[in-house]
Amino acid sequence: MATKVKAKARRKSNAWVEKVKTIVYAGLIAVVVRTVAYEPFNIPSGSMIPTLLVGDYLFVSKFSYGYSRYSLPFGWPPFSGRIFGSLPTRGDVAVFKYPRDNSTDYIKRIVGLPGDHIQMRKGLLYINGQLSPLQPEGDFIDDSGGFEMVRRRYQETLINGVKHDVLKERDDDGPNNTQEYVVPPDHVFAMGDNRDNSQDSRFMNAVGFVPVENLVGRAEIIFFSIDAQYPWWEFWWWPFEIRWSRLLKGVH
Repeated sequence: MATKVKAKARRKSNAWVEKVKTIVYAGLIAVVVRTVAYEPFNIPSGSMIPTLLVGDYLFVSKFSYGYSRYSLPFGWPPFSGRIFGSLPTRGDVAVFKYPRDNSTDYIKRIVGLPGDHIQMRKGLLYINGQLSPLQPEGDFIDDSGGFEMVRRRYQETLINGVKHDVLKERDDDGPNNTQEYVVPPDHVFAMGDNRDNSQDSRFMNAVGFVPVENLVGRAEIIFFSIDAQYPWWEFWWWPFEIRWSRLLKGVH
């Protein structure tokens, strides 16, 4: 009888050990995937409207531009430069570390590469003296500020043929009329698609040129999106707050 009890206890102990090992293995796999493959991010501001909305959750591919210390957890191990590095393509939506503190995550569209001449003239983007034309796309209802505003939506075509949507109302203010910027070596120029409301590389005393080393990865797909207008405890509104049409939508 005692032998049977011991055997049963041993089997129960082994079952718990296996469960713990499974949890540990799953955690290690998740850490590896998050470190070298895909990392989730959420959108807290409206600087990338209409491409990305507040409340979007997306996966960012960590391998797209190679790896630097800033694309690894906690910036460890510390090293300079990139491993398996490559430059973004003009038009990529990329996550990078804010150059002022190298810790805060920003997400913008890369419009300028090393050596490019970038300028905004009357709300139009010029890259190396070539216009990136805008095609009117109708109105966009922007409710990111807590109330609805009708904004003008355009499709912009970059010099490499990449097309994406932007919002723009003003043509004559500072961010939409700039000096000509020359992107330094090992840096890129990033802009928000919400052109009138984005702190980006146009503001040299804020974001400025983004070091290539600060790139974290390329935004790939929206896996979840919620318009959180109601308090979290009003659970009966949850199904109506999910933006079902944005689930599994690619980022372009």
